[in-house]
Amino acid sequence: MNPVQIQKKFLFSFSVLLAVSLSVMSLRPRYSKDSDPCDRTMLRDPRTLRSDQVTVLINGYSESRIPLLTTIAATYATSPSVAAVLILWGNPSTPARILSQLKHSLTISSSGGASITVIRQPSDSLNLRFLPRPSIATRGVLICDDDVEIDSKSFEFAFKIWGSRDTSIFGFFARSHDLDLSRREWIYTVHPDKYSIMLTKFMILKTEYLYTYTCCGGQKMIQMRDVVDRVQNCEDILMNFVVADETGSGPILVGAEKARDWGDARNEEPMGRVSAVGLSSRVGDHRKRRGECIREFHMILGKMPLRYSYGKVVNSVGEQGLCNKGGRLVVCDKQGV
Repeated sequence: MNPVQIQKKFLFSFSVLLAVSLSVMSLRPRYSKDSDPCDRTMLRDPRTLRSDQVTVLINGYSESRIPLLTTIAATYATSPSVAAVLILWGNPSTPARILSQLKHSLTISSSGGASITVIRQPSDSLNLRFLPRPSIATRGVLICDDDVEIDSKSFEFAFKIWGSRDTSIFGFFARSHDLDLSRREWIYTVHPDKYSIMLTKFMILKTEYLYTYTCCGGQKMIQMRDVVDRVQNCEDILMNFVVADETGSGPILVGAEKARDWGDARNEEPMGRVSAVGLSSRVGDHRKRRGECIREFHMILGKMPLRYSYGKVVNSVGEQGLCNKGGRLVVCDKQGV
């Protein structure tokens, strides 16, 4: 082999190696400035994660919600089932001074409870809600919003029940996909008797799913995460796609005694001022956009993994039989039967 042939062979080999390297790099998520979030050596060994507690990941964006966010974070920090609370601040325009004040307030509020940490996200991407984090030391995570208050009893019950079936997503706010036969397209809707999507208003899921969402799925998953970034919405729908595709089953709805959703657009004034300030609330036609997400995810993935679930898990089982007492039908328990 002459020098010219050797040089050509070297250049060809180098080109192939470079192409492969660039291809692998393109499959990495583009969310972290400092390190590769998919580097397994930087994450905790799944076998060492504790199962008796959960890590709470609260998405923060609006400065007007900081007082409510402080209350929610402090409440979770007092729970014996919470190992740590991470506030993922996704508004890049928030001044550092505001976040410093927030950290100071939370330090005072969390005295004696689980630690509360404020993390400024590198961008406003909603995909960052599901970023694997080295600080997570629990087998499960609670993903929730900064405008939803859940009573402690309901939270403790949901976490306990999740532990009995930790491959599923558990939560208090359910929605559904459906097929509109007249238009022959997938839509986002609400059914009175079935559901297939659990919202990030409150969802408990395996920590491992954060890695699956961010680091697995190849080019198709990259395209679907790009949809989330483009519409600034639908990250919860995509996570439900991911989990349903892996498990072949739907989420589990839990009954709550008190689930106060301050950000729901159906709130009336003055409480309604808290709503419509989140990242995914900036554009109208919310349900229409989420239907478009379902259609795009289905088209990219080439299948529909979402599965319906029915009914919900409740915290108490009382007597349902009715007995006659004083000429009226009442629950039998009330008359000691």
